[in-house]
Amino acid sequence: MSIFQAILFGVVQGFTEFLPISSSGHLYLLSAITGVKTEGGAFMVLSVFLHLCTLIPVVIVLWKEICGLFLNKWKKFWYLVIATIPVGVIGVVYKLVGGDEMFGDGYLYVLGVFFMITAVMLLFIEYLSKNRIQNDSVNFKTGACMGLFQAIGAFPGISRSGATLLGGTLAGVSREENASFVFLMSIPVIIAGALVEGYDVVKTGALAELQIVPMLVAGICAVITGYLAVKIMLRVIKKANYKYFSIYLAILSVTVIVLKATAVL
Repeated sequence: MSIFQAILFGVVQGFTEFLPISSSGHLYLLSAITGVKTEGGAFMVLSVFLHLCTLIPVVIVLWKEICGLFLNKWKKFWYLVIATIPVGVIGVVYKLVGGDEMFGDGYLYVLGVFFMITAVMLLFIEYLSKNRIQNDSVNFKTGACMGLFQAIGAFPGISRSGATLLGGTLAGVSREENASFVFLMSIPVIIAGALVEGYDVVKTGALAELQIVPMLVAGICAVITGYLAVKIMLRVIKKANYKYFSIYLAILSVTVIVLKATAVL
């Protein structure tokens, strides 16, 4: 993998991990465009490292909130545990049935359709946020609701953060609470993803293809763009302004389907 490719993957991973536009979908598209094979050993190692790097921006921004989970907000810690269970179950089942590979040659079509679903979902979140009262805090019920919706994000093209936001919005969680809890929920998911990929790396011996310089460059890019993405999303959630992400995903959806139909991708 070249330095330029590493920069591209680092920037895309950092931004899309936290913006409601599906990181897995964008990384797959980037792989198809650049010709970098996602099943290659070098990419597997890079993917694990980038996942760990994207933890850094969340920890920096939500440091006080994270510390509070283990000090004076222990109930919220257990709400977080409850909220994480559904995505864990769905993730395991999804992997057992073949994961993304079960879509075969039609994967890009599926990706395009799910991009459009996410676009509609974001418009619905904006409508609900601006037309109903939301003043509840995160509790067992609302946390479970957000967890169930987060599980939908296990599918390609469905934004995990977007789906989680929808769950919180439907549950009536205030925008401020929704924002912080969505990012707190990303922490165990990112860690779990890194552990699963890390196991595959060790199992396949992919560490032998480690490329230190590209990996470090990509990691730095992921940290920087991830921090910007978290800051952007905190403002977006508080203002409930998702229409621009929705328009982008709608255009991307149509583009992907057309390019696949014409055999460009």
